[in-house]
Amino acid sequence: MKTAVVLFTRDLRVHDNPALAETVRAAERVVPLFVHDPALPAGDNRRRFLAGCLADLRDALRQRGGDLVELRGDPVRETVRLAKAVDAAGIAVAADVSAYAQARERRLAAACAEERIALKTFPGVTIVPPGALRPGGGGSHYRVFTPYYRAWQATSWRPVLAAPRRMALPDNMPKYHHESVSSGGESDGRKRLSSWLSKLEGYLQMHDDLAADGTSRLSPYLHFGCLSARELAARTRDRPGAEPFVRQLCWRDFYHQVLFAFPQLRRRAYRPGAEDSWRAEPDALEAWKAGQTGVPIVDAGMRQLLAEGWMHNRARLITASYLTKHLGLDWRAGADHFFDLLVDGDVANNYGNWQWVAGTGNDTKPYRRFNPLRQAERFDPDGVYVRRYVPELADIPGKAVHEPWKLPSAARLHYPAPLHIDVR
Repeated sequence: MKTAVVLFTRDLRVHDNPALAETVRAAERVVPLFVHDPALPAGDNRRRFLAGCLADLRDALRQRGGDLVELRGDPVRETVRLAKAVDAAGIAVAADVSAYAQARERRLAAACAEERIALKTFPGVTIVPPGALRPGGGGSHYRVFTPYYRAWQATSWRPVLAAPRRMALPDNMPKYHHESVSSGGESDGRKRLSSWLSKLEGYLQMHDDLAADGTSRLSPYLHFGCLSARELAARTRDRPGAEPFVRQLCWRDFYHQVLFAFPQLRRRAYRPGAEDSWRAEPDALEAWKAGQTGVPIVDAGMRQLLAEGWMHNRARLITASYLTKHLGLDWRAGADHFFDLLVDGDVANNYGNWQWVAGTGNDTKPYRRFNPLRQAERFDPDGVYVRRYVPELADIPGKAVHEPWKLPSAARLHYPAPLHIDVR
């Protein structure tokens, strides 16, 4: 093949990128492309992060003799239009799992067939491709995590691929001028990973400690594909203390295969017959979004989200459970708010986890709930996390910060009474 287009979507890297590696091997000339799709929702945090990812990707491609074309509009129309402009015989793209991504792939296949352009999809978003593992008895996918984890561990994984050393652009390449400033993206992700590996052995003891912030913070890089989940698993799997971290990577694959089989995950309850009678309390929802519920551990998590576009995973569980199981508000409102603000906002993980917490999803104990006071005492015993994000309570010592309503009113000036608290 003389010329081919590689359409980047959620695989913004040169290392272990099957679509890029195979196309560079098979074609004489390669046109890397990213299409800014106005139909895809993206909050300001993800847009800023994406800009850094694309700048870094462009630098990496230029170092290898390539470049990155950025277009805006319908990805199918723009990709086919560019392929025709450079006389490309083929288009390569990483397969994805959301309803929108699956529809995009079908539309791209139809458009390529009409123009007689070959289309090939590749793995790369997950470690094990969605649909590759199926339970016994003929089910389309695994509904429970533990048996999926066993099957996932036992399966053969594809090899990790090296980054292409050199690539070439076609002579008739359209001229696109982009100033490239490296910030974020694959370079930062790989540096963060290298640093994180030295802390992996203590992950089990530290990952739920809210104040210590002992998680990897690699999720934004995984969401945009700046880091390959497959390479991350390879680099961590056999290290001391790796099992609980690799298990989290499996959870990511698990929810991707759930979304692949159940594309309505964003809007419909996954569990048949799940309770779906939610209260309508707009003021309570807004207080929760603003971190003004009066429950310090909940407010700290929500304010971290507002300030950083990120939230500690334990805080995500606590705040989601408080909204759904204590306030009785619709999980979709909470999940949409997270999705709007999170840098790592991901359809599969965000909505899958929200349904798990709400009791409408894959949890085998759908009626469980996280008591915020007990969670605070266990995972923020000295109140360091709360005081970090709730400055009104900065002067309250020790664990008393978790129950300010028990203190004299002067000690909780400017901090609201709790919307709802239940210590049962």
